Amino acid sequence: MPLVDESSSRWICFILLTMELWSQGVAVIWTLFLFYSISTVRGFEMKTIYCTISDSCDCDFKPNIQGLEWDLYKNVYGQHLAQDIVSESVASFLQKRSPDRPLVLSFHGASGTGKTMVSTMLGRHLYGTAMGSPYIHQYVPTLHFPVADRVKQYRSDLKRWVQGNLTACARSIFIFDEMEKMPPGVIDVLEPFLGPSHVVFQTNYRKAIYVFISTAGQEVINKVALESLQTGRDREEIQPEELEEAIAEAVYNNKNSGFYHSKIISEKRIAHFVPFLPLCRRHVERCAQRELCQRGECQHRAVAAAVGGAVTYTPQDGQHFSNTGCKLVPAKVNLFL
Repeated sequence: MPLVDESSSRWICFILLTMELWSQGVAVIWTLFLFYSISTVRGFEMKTIYCTISDSCDCDFKPNIQGLEWDLYKNVYGQHLAQDIVSESVASFLQKRSPDRPLVLSFHGASGTGKTMVSTMLGRHLYGTAMGSPYIHQYVPTLHFPVADRVKQYRSDLKRWVQGNLTACARSIFIFDEMEKMPPGVIDVLEPFLGPSHVVFQTNYRKAIYVFISTAGQEVINKVALESLQTGRDREEIQPEELEEAIAEAVYNNKNSGFYHSKIISEKRIAHFVPFLPLCRRHVERCAQRELCQRGECQHRAVAAAVGGAVTYTPQDGQHFSNTGCKLVPAKVNLFL
């Protein structure tokens, strides 16, 4: 027979939590809440209540900044801007015990350049899992917001989802993919959550991380990359300030973007517009080589070269950049292996 039954265990947990919260100066609030909810508290509910009141609850948050930096610089090819901006901004944000606003990043670039890969790395190195954590929330417009004339309903739904998830865990990560397919006006409901003034009941919403992913703005990025190449300038010499403002303007004025005339941009709620540069043939071949090694076939270097030659490049007269980045690499490896 167990020394302590389930009911007693719950009381012990409540007592321990009350003692810790007393030291944080919120004993009165906790006691009032305790009398109100004692009859309904269960395992997960008790943890959620504790997380929303106590600063010490980490919601399974396991940040590994060194691992994130290593992963970015080892496995993301041709993206020195994204590597630097993401690693530095995340490290700086997590050093603040009480940040004054959430970290908001917007990834822009052509398909296959690594935007989704980097967002997955964030989940892996902040929660120890790619996308399996209950505190990492991914939204896809074609799935969650498919009808353009339901903006009002979607705004209400999105606000409720985000606020509910923040109440459960202040360290939530929100990833919005394919922003170019988001109905304009929907995402603006989050603008108050992204600044320094909004307060969500019982949680520090400023500890959250938001990542927006979009192909909008790729024309601006590709133009700068091509001009740099044509003038003999090394792509690693391209600086963030050459692109960030231009990307913001292009996305803001793009009628096919979820950020079209968005207050999130006009109120400067995005910390960084992260450019993902178009990939050259050498980057495609590195992607192919990585794919081979993941299959235990590292020795087939000729296959990586063949994949690089089978991808289409643009512009037609120079054929400098892959039309699909590394997106088709796995399929091409299957073809040549």
